[in-house]
Amino acid sequence: MSQITNLAATREQLLIAARAAAQIAYAPYSGFHVGAALLLSDGRIVTGANVENASYGLALCAETVAVAKILSEGRRGGLEAVAVTGGAPGAPGQATVTPCGRCRQVLNELAALGKTDPIIWCDGPDGGLELRLSELLPHAFGPSDLGLDQA
Repeated sequence: MSQITNLAATREQLLIAARAAAQIAYAPYSGFHVGAALLLSDGRIVTGANVENASYGLALCAETVAVAKILSEGRRGGLEAVAVTGGAPGAPGQATVTPCGRCRQVLNELAALGKTDPIIWCDGPDGGLELRLSELLPHAFGPSDLGLDQA
């Protein structure tokens, strides 16, 4: 059951946190800064920023960084909402940023642990998008596909 009582205020709070995270992204190669803010059921907000690497395949997305923080602290499940923003700093009019396919899968793993379908807010110049993770990643592969009950 979602703990979100005021969607508009929660959305704004998460987008502010995601934008702040994007400001500290390490993106020397692409110049594309991404920030993510994840809201947990206990009210905690965990942020992440993308971390690039000269060996491009080793780069980490903002959402993955945030999920890794959560899981490495022993937290399982409780994902209520996610905000994602990105682009080149100071470049107006960029397209709405959504989680990449890998991040959708990583977010799904955390959501599946708590049996939630979090709201995803994607920031953009046109006001962005609001949808559920299940809409971003229909027919997701998760723990239940391996016969694991994550109760």
